[in-house]
Amino acid sequence: MGEFLSSRFVLAVPDLRASTSFYMEVLGFNRDFGDESDGWSFLSRENVRLMLGHCPDALPAKDLGDHSYVAHIILDGIEELYQTVQNHGVELVQPLEVTPWGLREFGIRTIDGHRIMFGEVIS
Repeated sequence: MGEFLSSRFVLAVPDLRASTSFYMEVLGFNRDFGDESDGWSFLSRENVRLMLGHCPDALPAKDLGDHSYVAHIILDGIEELYQTVQNHGVELVQPLEVTPWGLREFGIRTIDGHRIMFGEVIS
């Protein structure tokens, strides 16, 4: 049936420059390709890949309700990332907590209204 090798999240954003800065400065992503001149920013951090597309006329993610959840990212070192997002004043949709499914987890809302969950497996 084939082997899945990687994944990439494609997000519509109203302000590509601001969104690119958010993902790079707050969440530590690096630019792989694109200078925003063609309406795209390709970003990555370790094994997580993003394509941010400039869509100023699209329905804002904040208006999508439950459909604004776009990713659940498992990482090591959740405390450090949690502190970083708090230091940057990022809106939390869920504070850092232990879940019944064996993760320490928290959620944020990006400047575009997308919601991302971060989790760390409890040893």
